[in-house]
Amino acid sequence: MRGEKEKMLAGDLYDASDAQLQSDLAANHRWLARYNAALAEGPAQWHALLKERLAMVGDGAVIRPPFHCDYGFNIHLGAGVFINFNCVILDVVEVHIGERTQIGPGVQVLAADHPRDPAKRATGEEFGRPVRIGRNVWIGAGALILPGVSVGDDALVGAGSVVTRDVPAGATVVGNPARVRG
Repeated sequence: MRGEKEKMLAGDLYDASDAQLQSDLAANHRWLARYNAALAEGPAQWHALLKERLAMVGDGAVIRPPFHCDYGFNIHLGAGVFINFNCVILDVVEVHIGERTQIGPGVQVLAADHPRDPAKRATGEEFGRPVRIGRNVWIGAGALILPGVSVGDDALVGAGSVVTRDVPAGATVVGNPARVRG
């Protein structure tokens, strides 16, 4: 029988109130408190702290504090990734961000999702859908990347856009919902 954490990591419905998951969240909250308190320390210290918690942190990857995430251990950052202030990553499943990608302030990358059926949602169960952001992508300030979305290499997501569908490589998308701009 699989535990709730195994269900979560597989993208299946799981109970987020599970004791193991609550323990993982508490550990991440302690790490986030340390990370966000290091604002004055600079990129070298941020990088070292990121390596303590995230699944993968490429050379030169930086997240400017404050930063918020669910677990941390599902986040993969390629080399040279730059994430500006106030980013939120809900990483109940894997979130991959490719090398040299730049993410503006206030961006939210959301891999956590909820059942559409109100009766199922009322049980408190949730699930995740992985998010993949390619290499050399630029995501403008305040954009939202929704669960299950892939953003192709060299794409551009306009500030404030809500990305509900996959973005082709090299495309520019803007708006709510984000659409390819020609």
